[in-house]
Amino acid sequence: MSSIIGNNINSAIMSGQFGLQQAFKGMNQASLNIAQRSAQTHVAENGPGQVLANASLNNLANIKNTLPQSANSPTSDLLSLKLNSMNAQASAKVLDKAFDTVGTIIDTLT
Repeated sequence: MSSIIGNNINSAIMSGQFGLQQAFKGMNQASLNIAQRSAQTHVAENGPGQVLANASLNNLANIKNTLPQSANSPTSDLLSLKLNSMNAQASAKVLDKAFDTVGTIIDTLT
């Protein structure tokens, strides 16, 4: 019976950790997309002279081309950020409950 409980607890902990990893990965990507879009807008609005002092237009174009292009809209990225934040909170609750359960089992067995 204790191996069944142990396997269920391990499964809950692994699920919680996986959920947190995926949520943070999604939040990181959405944040990166927002930052890149903001930087590209700044370059477009202010021109190369203000963004990179004494930089030639050719060098500025090369720098701009090194930034990854996002296919998503700002709204999509903001929604993704919120969704992944909620997933992280849910996964943290799973881990919290799993650790509470482990504590209860240890208290019961000792």
